[in-house]
Amino acid sequence: MALSTGSNFIKPDDAFRAIVEAHRGLSEEQSADLNAALVLILANHIGELEVLDEAIALAKRQMLQASQQQQQQQ
Repeated sequence: MALSTGSNFIKPDDAFRAIVEAHRGLSEEQSADLNAALVLILANHIGELEVLDEAIALAKRQMLQASQQQQQQQ
């Protein structure tokens, strides 16, 4: 199975909203804990190390690109 990077949701905005709403009212620490738990649950659901490795690499690339863009804007 290859990593799917396109939206698989019929209503992607609803999925985004659900994630945002899950964080409402949480402290920064609780929010980070929720993210960590969600990542582990979804990684287990994927169940394939190759796909997980690909997702981790993509997330790191996106994070580094966003960080570089922020630095360039300053």
